[in-house]
Amino acid sequence: MTPFQALLLLAAFLCSLVAGLLFTFAIVVMPGIAKLNDRDFVRAFQAIDGVIQNNQPLFLFVWAGSAVSLILVFVLDGSYGVLLFAAANLYVFGVQLPTIVVNLPLNKRLQKLEPSKMNDAELSGARSEFEPRWNRWNRIRTLCACLTSILLLVLLRFGH
Repeated sequence: MTPFQALLLLAAFLCSLVAGLLFTFAIVVMPGIAKLNDRDFVRAFQAIDGVIQNNQPLFLFVWAGSAVSLILVFVLDGSYGVLLFAAANLYVFGVQLPTIVVNLPLNKRLQKLEPSKMNDAELSGARSEFEPRWNRWNRIRTLCACLTSILLLVLLRFGH
């Protein structure tokens, strides 16, 4: 195995872990906490997101490492061409950019809330501003991450 192939394998592994995380949020976490009342929903999401916001080291390694390793593979590419270009762009513009532009700002806004000091109408409004948009963009991120992983696995299997 060449160093390039090892880096491609690392990128595929880390991007697949991110895809799995996003997929789990899409089909388990968010549907699960969606059943909670508004106050408990906000608290639950704050607690879950709080683990990530407190710089959970393995999460940071996987999340940042997936982007860095994929970008390095793309920059060092000598013969993978269109598929690698597609995978890198899909991941950067379909996973990382929406995270930075949409999901993280929504998370930070929700983190600032103090549910114990809010009335039912305020909680309902905060949730309705957060949940549908967050879920929509998470589905987009999930699809893009899964497609990226598939492209990288194809490259691992059939690439030069």
